[in-house]
Amino acid sequence: MLGWFGISERGAARTQVEEPAGVQSGLLSGTRVATGHGWRPVQALCAGDRVVTFDAGVQPLCGVTRIPVWTGEGACPSRFWPLDVGRGVLGNRAPVRVMPHQVLMLESDLAETLWGDPFALLPGVALEAVPGVTRVPPTQGAEVVVLHFESEQVIFAENGLMALCPASCNLLDYAQEHAGPRYHVLPLAEARGLVLAMARLETSTTLQDGVTPPGPRVFV
Repeated sequence: MLGWFGISERGAARTQVEEPAGVQSGLLSGTRVATGHGWRPVQALCAGDRVVTFDAGVQPLCGVTRIPVWTGEGACPSRFWPLDVGRGVLGNRAPVRVMPHQVLMLESDLAETLWGDPFALLPGVALEAVPGVTRVPPTQGAEVVVLHFESEQVIFAENGLMALCPASCNLLDYAQEHAGPRYHVLPLAEARGLVLAMARLETSTTLQDGVTPPGPRVFV
C-alpha cells in the first residue's frame, strides 16, 4: 500500500514534495502466495494470474508492480528496512520479513472484544512494539512486489500470514472517489496498543500455566 499511511482519514491534496528513493510497503521478493495453481513466489506473478483471497475466493490480478527497496545513494535509511519477525512471535510458523508499512491482518480474541471483529488490520511497523521483532537492512538488490486487484483484497501468504493488497487504481484516487476503503486499517497508536496488550496476555498465560500458548495469528 504505497503512500497510504501519509493520507488522513478525510483524504489529502497531492503535493509536489519529492518522493524518497525507497519504499516501505509491498511483499518482499521471495515471499510465496497462494494462487489457483498452488504456492508461487510473488515475483513470478503477472496480470491475469489468479490469487486466493480472504473474502472473494480466487481473483485475477489487474497488475503487478515491482520496486527496489532502495535506489538512493549510499546506505539504505533505517526507515526503509524490513522488519524481521521471529518464529512464533505472533503465531507465525517460521521467521518472516515484512515491510514496515505493509498492512497485516491479525486474528485475536482481544480484537473481537474491543471492536466486535476478530480480524484486525494494522501497519507492520506496529509490530516493533513486540519483543522478537527487529529492523534489518535489506539485502543488495532487494525489491518489493505490489499485487493489484480490481478492488482491494487480503491474500494468503506463506507461514500462516496474510497481506492487504491495493485496488488497481492509485490509492489516493481510490480513497477520494469511493465512499471509503473496503478494509479499515487501525491507526498506528491503536495498532501498537493492541499488539502490546496481546503480548502481555500471552506472557500472563505462560506464567500462570507454565506452558507457551499458541498465540494469536498474524497475517502479512
